[in-house]
Amino acid sequence: MNVSRKSQTERSEATRAALMSAARRLFTERGYDGVAAEEIVRAAGVTRGALYHHFGGKAELLEAVYERLEAESTERVARIVLGSELESPLAAMKAGIGAFLDECAEPELQRIALHDAPAVLGWDRWREIAAANGLGLIEASLIAAIEAGEIRPLPVKPMAHLLIGALDEAAMLVARSEDPASRAEVTEVLLALLESFAVPLAP
Repeated sequence: MNVSRKSQTERSEATRAALMSAARRLFTERGYDGVAAEEIVRAAGVTRGALYHHFGGKAELLEAVYERLEAESTERVARIVLGSELESPLAAMKAGIGAFLDECAEPELQRIALHDAPAVLGWDRWREIAAANGLGLIEASLIAAIEAGEIRPLPVKPMAHLLIGALDEAAMLVARSEDPASRAEVTEVLLALLESFAVPLAP
């Protein structure tokens, strides 16, 4: 009985994984609107009913793919910020800004996370998923920088929300800009924003 249940669970997980993998590849290649649900299930090797059973529809599948992308991206940035050998938490946060913008330059992040997800899921849900993944990292980084005496002891949550809002807008700006200089300009402004929280250096 337990073996049967385990086998059923494994099959269910394999079906979900196949659908997400196929959707991730196809959405990256042609975008949400350019891919039919039938094409996704065919690429995944499952039935159309499996899509609706596991996700409810194509939009819900996009949401699941976007959540996975955000989680993976945040984990990579966190490894740089929290595992940094830089001399200070503030320097690690600055490195994190660069890592975040590098992530946003990846084709699947640009297409799915920064183009399709906000359009299909709506701005509020898009921001909610982004915050669920990145807000904790920003708060932890701010706390470390405050404890190190590098950032003024302002309320952490408002600072974190302001920073994640700025990062989201920066990602959108860079992703939709055709100007190669946009990345450098956005980086300069983000670093200036972060520095505005810093403890002034002694004269």
